[in-house]
Amino acid sequence: MLTKFPHIRQDFAASLVVFLVALPLCVGVAVASGVPAELGLVTGIVGGIVTGLMRGSSLQVSGPAAGLTVLVYEAVQEFGLPVLGVLVLATGLLQLLMGALKLGRWFRAISVSVVEGMLAGIGLVLIAGQLYAVADAEAPASGLEKMAGLPGALAGAAGSNEALASIGLGAGTVAVLVLWKRLPRPVRAVPGPLAAVGLATPVAAVFALPVATVEVKGLLSSVQPPGTDAFAELASVGVLATIVAFTLIASAESLFSATAVDRLHDGPRTEYDRELMAQGAGNTVCGVLGALPMTAVIVRSSANVQAGARTKASRVMHGVWLLLFAALLPAALALIPIPALAGILVHAGFKLIPFRGIVSLWRGHRGEALILVVTALSIVAVNMFEGVLIGLALSVAKTAWEASHAKLEVIDKGAGPIQAYLSGNATFLRLPKILDSLEALPQDRPVELDLSGLHHLDHACRTALENWAERHSAAGTEPVRVTAP
Repeated sequence: MLTKFPHIRQDFAASLVVFLVALPLCVGVAVASGVPAELGLVTGIVGGIVTGLMRGSSLQVSGPAAGLTVLVYEAVQEFGLPVLGVLVLATGLLQLLMGALKLGRWFRAISVSVVEGMLAGIGLVLIAGQLYAVADAEAPASGLEKMAGLPGALAGAAGSNEALASIGLGAGTVAVLVLWKRLPRPVRAVPGPLAAVGLATPVAAVFALPVATVEVKGLLSSVQPPGTDAFAELASVGVLATIVAFTLIASAESLFSATAVDRLHDGPRTEYDRELMAQGAGNTVCGVLGALPMTAVIVRSSANVQAGARTKASRVMHGVWLLLFAALLPAALALIPIPALAGILVHAGFKLIPFRGIVSLWRGHRGEALILVVTALSIVAVNMFEGVLIGLALSVAKTAWEASHAKLEVIDKGAGPIQAYLSGNATFLRLPKILDSLEALPQDRPVELDLSGLHHLDHACRTALENWAERHSAAGTEPVRVTAP
């Protein structure tokens, strides 16, 4: 056995750690997404067993992610729970197609600022939404309404014993998560999320706190494959847009996570196209089961690496432990207080916001920092899909602007023709500045325009330069002499 699986001991130990990290997160993401808690476990099981068996990134662990919570909640509220399976199934099939077409590597071309802005925007909306759950209040629908209504919701909670108990339990959960890293190493062997829930649950029970707990329906009754009526919703533009958003966000988050995980170990590097197909296979199965969408999750993946995992066996075994828990101990979920799960997600939301990254970007690359902030705020103000599109459009515009550097050098010796040297990339983006400089040249002097230093001259710029040359020559001076690029 040890000869055939030389790393089984390390992988077995790591699988237990990942299971303990994944359990409260699977349940918390499901509850925050507005679906039965068991569906979060189903996605974690599929992420471990199905995606875990496939090639791609050997140490990366997949499951339901906080990064998709906001989008899933909005989709469930708008289209209904039966349609969720269709959304996830279509997402998985698209990922399989993109992996087969070898498009996985192109996700690395997406600006890091857009991805970090996307995660920051998700984090802000997630924090706002879960603070309502902590305060035992109903959260508004839109991101802006969530933000604007928070002070009133928290003020209103001051007059309710139930709300105060809920806030106390949620705040205590966050405090445990924040302080856990400062405790001695032997204590930190227990994952922080598990410790936070493990402490909050008996506290709520012993003191009989009037707080809501997880509603348990049973694993088999929660799994509802989508019916024919749900597939009819594919004719809706809103459903198709949500599928595209699921696909782009889940794929980008998974592949960026793979890059981060590769930095944590010296083992085999990620095969991006295969990893995209592995994610697609997992989401396809999740869609058939009507479960949550999956992505690779950096929290679980880093825990897997740090626990000493050596092969993909660790993530497969973690899926088996989740399956055994869901099958044998489902009633244990009913003891978990909702405010504790909300506290875990509030903490997760803060970790999605790159506070230090924004500061360092602002010092060295203010354009990238602006893209990050605008993407995040757009997601809060509008919605996930349009916010990401705004970020991508800004990123493309910034790249186009930076790629169109053009330098116009004018040499006037006082006698003879004025010499103008244009170099770099002359595009329509730089055209106004180029024309302003040329039109400022004296009309009664001949001009020699040297374009030999240009790497690129687009049609709009070429036409504008020709028109300027004709106008300048028409003033009674010698024709403008142009040296072609």
